[in-house]
Amino acid sequence: MNREAVIVDAVRTPVGRRGGQLRDWHPVDLLAQTLSTLVERTGIDHEHLADVIARCRIQRDEQAGNVARNAILGAGLPLVLPGTTIDRQCGSGQQAVHFAAQAIKSGEYDFAIGAGVESMSRVELGPLFVPGGERGDWYGERALARFDGNIPAQGLSAELIVKKWGFTRKQLDEFSIRSHQRAAAATEAGYFASQLVPLDGIGADAALTPMTRDEGIRAVLDPERIAKLAPVFSPDSAITAANASQMSDGAAALLIAERSQAEAAGLRPRARIVSMAVAADDPVLQFTVVLPATKRALEQAGLSIHDIDLVEVNEAFAPVPLPWAAESGYPQDQLNVNGGSIAIGHPLGSTGARLLCQLVNELERRDARYGLLTICEGGGMANATIIERI
Repeated sequence: MNREAVIVDAVRTPVGRRGGQLRDWHPVDLLAQTLSTLVERTGIDHEHLADVIARCRIQRDEQAGNVARNAILGAGLPLVLPGTTIDRQCGSGQQAVHFAAQAIKSGEYDFAIGAGVESMSRVELGPLFVPGGERGDWYGERALARFDGNIPAQGLSAELIVKKWGFTRKQLDEFSIRSHQRAAAATEAGYFASQLVPLDGIGADAALTPMTRDEGIRAVLDPERIAKLAPVFSPDSAITAANASQMSDGAAALLIAERSQAEAAGLRPRARIVSMAVAADDPVLQFTVVLPATKRALEQAGLSIHDIDLVEVNEAFAPVPLPWAAESGYPQDQLNVNGGSIAIGHPLGSTGARLLCQLVNELERRDARYGLLTICEGGGMANATIIERI
C-alpha cells in the first residue's frame, strides 16, 4: 500500500510583536490554545492521535521544558498522548511537520500533529542575535577552527550575501515595503481570517481584547524614513530593522494524516505532501542553502520550478528571498504573495508551520495546484516542502 501524508487542517495564532499584545501569554498556553483549536476544528478523535511534534527555538526560561508535552496537558488532550520538542533552528516548525509526515508515510503513525511556538517576549534573548554572542559555546573550538574562527552571526551572513549579489540598500528596502503592503492587503481582504486561532491579546488600554490580526504589519510606510534608518552592523552595511524579520510571538499547528485513514475517519484532506527535503551548505553564507534545498525537493517530486504555482521563502532578511528569486528565475508576483516575516513577524519556532498554513490556504483561494516552502536555518541549513492542493 502506497501511504500518502496529507494536511487535514492548519491553524495559527495572530503574530504579536515582541512585548506586544501576546506578551502575557505563556508559550505553553499559546501552543495549548492552538492545539485545542486545531483538534476542535477537525473533529479528530483524540484517541487517533499518535504524537505531537513541536518546535521551539529558544529553549530556555519558560520554553526550557518539553513544550509539546506540556501543551498537550494544557490543551486537555489525552494523558497518554506523547509529545516531543525539536530544534532545527528557524525551520523547525516545518521540520516538525516533516517528521510527522515521515512517520505517517512509514506506517508508524496514522495521525500526528506538527506544530511550533515561540514567545520572544517572555524569554531572555541574551546575546542570541549579537555578533560573537554565544557562538563559541554553540560550535566549540573544533568547528570554529575549521572556519578560522569565523562562523558569523546571521545578520553578518546576510551582509555577505548583499555584497556577493550586489544588492543595494534601496532594493532591500523596496522588497521590505512590498512585504508590508502585501500583508496589509491580505489582512484587509480577510485572507488570513479563517486560519487564526481565537484568543485575547492586550489592547492599547491594557484590557483583554480579541486579537484578530497580525500586530507587526504596517499598512502605510514612509520610504524616506526607512532609507534613513541606521544600519545594524556598521555605517556602510545594508541590514536595518526595516529589511530584517521582526522578533515576535506566535504558534501554529497542522494535523497530518495518512490519506485513506483520514478519509475513513470522515476527514477531508486539504493538501498532499509531495516531497520533503533538508539540505546543508556553507555556514558562513548560511542563507544560500535555500537554493539546493529547493532543487532537492523539486527533484524528489519530479517537478520543475515552473510547475510551482506559489512559493514561500522565509524572509529572515530581505537578502534571502531576493537571491533565491534571482537564481531560480521565479516570478516575483508568485513569491511571498501575502507578505512574509518582515511584515508579519518571525516567532522562530512557529514560522515554518505558519507559512505552511498560509500556503495551504492561498492555494485553495487561488484554485492553484502546487506550492513550495523553503526556510533558511542557522548553521547553513534549509528545509523545503512541496504540497499539492487536493
